[in-house]
Amino acid sequence: MSPETTPVQPAILLTIIAETVLKDAIVKLFKSNSVSGYTINQVQGEGSHGQRFGDMAGYNTNIEIKTIVSKDVSDSILRSIKDYKGKHALIAFRQNVETLVDQPSSD
Repeated sequence: MSPETTPVQPAILLTIIAETVLKDAIVKLFKSNSVSGYTINQVQGEGSHGQRFGDMAGYNTNIEIKTIVSKDVSDSILRSIKDYKGKHALIAFRQNVETLVDQPSSD
């Protein structure tokens, strides 16, 4: 397949690293924005809110949530999580990516 016919389209990779306590709220926010899929991982590290080792289940733990969405959806999600930032450890960023387009099956 030549590069001109590669079935890709531009999209936004949205990554949110936050305290585990925010997981349900973020997932609910994704669903209210019609996000069709996401990946969640337990992560650890250190930042302005101190160290997060995840050494006790549910305490002092962080998650990383990734999803691929449109720019408009990422704008909506980023606006909505802004209020959490002052009360919880949270960082969010987005990157321009290209994603494979679903192609009809050739059966």
